Amino acid sequence: MKDRFLKLGTAGALFALMLVLTACPPQKSIAELQRDPMRYNNKEVIVRGTVVQSIGAMGTGMFEIDDGTGKMWVYTDRFGTPAKGTQVGVAGTVTPTLTFAGRSFATVMRETQRRKY
Repeated sequence: MKDRFLKLGTAGALFALMLVLTACPPQKSIAELQRDPMRYNNKEVIVRGTVVQSIGAMGTGMFEIDDGTGKMWVYTDRFGTPAKGTQVGVAGTVTPTLTFAGRSFATVMRETQRRKY
């Protein structure tokens, strides 16, 4: 009886771990995303870096992050724009081009979650 509960518990734990790992988008470098943006088009990924520019008001805007391999603009409409120098982790979908405030940005990430760095 004890062995049966141990097997069920182990199987349950492995299943839960599998769900957690498959639910997380992969972390990519900005260089990887810029090298082949169409490969990641509309796919969710995570990027971590330091904010080098920030433009926004009332919770909507754009900020540029640098992860050491390159720089990328991130569009946000739910989490606000972080201040310059802030280290952030961002989960979002990759968009090859985006126009915001009359300005065109190439290879932009549309933020879906803000992650702890």
